Amino acid sequence: MTSKKTGYLLGVVAGAGIVTAAMAGVGMRMPSAQAETPQMIRASTAPIFAPPPGAPLSFADIFQQVSPAVVSINVTSKVDASALRRQIPGLPFDIVPRQAPGGEDDEEGAPSNGKGQPRLPTQQSAGSGFFISSDGYIVTNNHVVENAETIKVVLKDERELDAVVVGRDEGTDLAVIKVKGDNFTFVNFENSAKPRVGDWVIAVGNPFGLGGTATAGIISAYGRDIGETFVDYIQIDAPINRGNSGGPTFDIYGRVIGVNTAIFSPTGGSVGIGFAIPADVADATTKQLIAGGKISRGYIGASIQNFTSEMAEAQGTPGQKGAIVADLVPGGPSQRAGLQPGDVVTSVNGVTVKTSSELTREVAKAHAGDSLRLNVLRDGKAKTIEVRSGTRPSEQQLAANDNRGGEDGAGADQGAGQPKSPVVLGLALAPLDDANRRRIGVEANIKGAMVTSVDQSSDAATKGLRKDDIIVRAGDRDVALASDVAAAVDAAKKAGRPSILMGVRRSGRTIFLPIKVSG
Repeated sequence: MTSKKTGYLLGVVAGAGIVTAAMAGVGMRMPSAQAETPQMIRASTAPIFAPPPGAPLSFADIFQQVSPAVVSINVTSKVDASALRRQIPGLPFDIVPRQAPGGEDDEEGAPSNGKGQPRLPTQQSAGSGFFISSDGYIVTNNHVVENAETIKVVLKDERELDAVVVGRDEGTDLAVIKVKGDNFTFVNFENSAKPRVGDWVIAVGNPFGLGGTATAGIISAYGRDIGETFVDYIQIDAPINRGNSGGPTFDIYGRVIGVNTAIFSPTGGSVGIGFAIPADVADATTKQLIAGGKISRGYIGASIQNFTSEMAEAQGTPGQKGAIVADLVPGGPSQRAGLQPGDVVTSVNGVTVKTSSELTREVAKAHAGDSLRLNVLRDGKAKTIEVRSGTRPSEQQLAANDNRGGEDGAGADQGAGQPKSPVVLGLALAPLDDANRRRIGVEANIKGAMVTSVDQSSDAATKGLRKDDIIVRAGDRDVALASDVAAAVDAAKKAGRPSILMGVRRSGRTIFLPIKVSG
C-alpha cells in the first residue's frame, strides 16, 4: 500500500512519465500495454525539478559575468576614542584600537606618538564597491571611506590596489574612489527598465570580510523611508550583512539597480530586510562627484516636519498631507520670501509633497538662484509663495545649527511670593521674562509662554512637553502670553476640534505637536 501511494504522489508532482519509472522502482508490476519504449526511457531521465515560472534555473552565469567588477574595500583610519564601539553596516566587526608597531604608551596606558601627545587609535574596516568605468572609478558608500587614511581595493583575481577618494556625499551616503590602471571590468546602472516588486535580484559583496559573496532574493518594496533625507530606498530580501555596504544589487540581466547601504536588524546580522540606493539616484550622484567632487543642492532655510493626520484634524483640515514649517533661518531664503512658521507646504513647482522628506528632495533638485513656487496652507487658506533657492550647507553645518541654543537647566522653582501660573491642558504657564530668557538661553526675538510644570497625566506630557519649553504658537495664532494659549484652546473647543496644534521651542528649535483639548 505504501509503495502504491508513493508512486501516485510522485506522479502528481512530476508527471506521468516519472510515475512509470517510480512504480517500476518500487516493484509494481507493469501492465503489458505499458512496456518500456525509447520514449518512456527519455521521459524517465528528464529533470525531476524545475524553477517556478520566470525564475532562472541558476544565477551562476550572471554571477560569472558581473563578479569581476565587484571589489572588496579595506580601510585604515584613525578615530576618536569615544567612537571605538560604534557599529555601522559597512564594518565587519566592532571597531577596536590597534597600536602601530613600535609605539610607546603613556603613564595611563594610552598610545603615545613619542612626543608626549596621545596618538589616536586606528581601526580596520571593510566594505564593498564596484567599477563603473574601465579606467578605475569605483562606487561605494560614504560611510565606508569617510574617515579613511588608506584604502586598499582587492579585486576578484586577488590583486590589491591603492585607492584615493574622488568625492563623497553624506546626503545619499555615496562615494567614488579611484585606482590607477585601465581595462577594468565594469558594470552599468540601469535607469530605464525598473524591476517590479517580486522580481529577482542578486547582491554581491564582501560580508564579514569574506569577499566575492553572492546572495539572491527579490525586491520587497520601493520607496522606503529609513530616515535619510535624499533617498527613497529599495527594500530587498537578498541577504546582506556587515561589509556588504557599497556593493551592487543586480537584476537578472547583470545590470545595477541599486547600491546596498543598510539593513534593518535587531541582531546586527541579516534578517531579510535590506535597503539599497536606487540606480537613478546613485548614477546622478556619482556623475556629479566625478565631475566636481561634491554635490550642490537647493536650500530654502526652513526647518520642517511631517504634517500628520492628527495635526490636520487639529487645524480643521482632515486628510490634508504636507510638510509644516517649524522654524526659519534668520535672513534665509524662506524668511525673505515671507514663509511663516505654521505654514503647511503642499507642493513645490507643481509637484505634490506629502511628507517633509518629499519637500526636502524637491527643494534639493534646485540650483542656487532658481525660483521655487511653494503652495502653502496658512490658517486654512491657500497661498503661493515664491522662494529663491540658496545652496544647502554641509550636513555638519546643519547639525551644528540644530544644536544651537541654551542648556536644559533645571531652573529654580516658583517662589512662594510669585503669582500662581495659569494651567492650560496640564501645562502651567508663565511669562517669558528677561531672567528666564537668560536662564534657559532663549533668543531675544522669541516670544511665547514658558512651561513651568507639566501634569504627568496630561496628553501634553504624553507628547513629551516638559518644564522650560516655550509655547510660541497655538492653533492659528502666535503666542506672547499664557492667555493667548488659553484663548486658542477655547477656540479649538468651540470649533469642535479634537486637538490643538502647538509650536514648542526647545534648545533653539521649534517643533509642532498636536495636543488633545478634551479627555
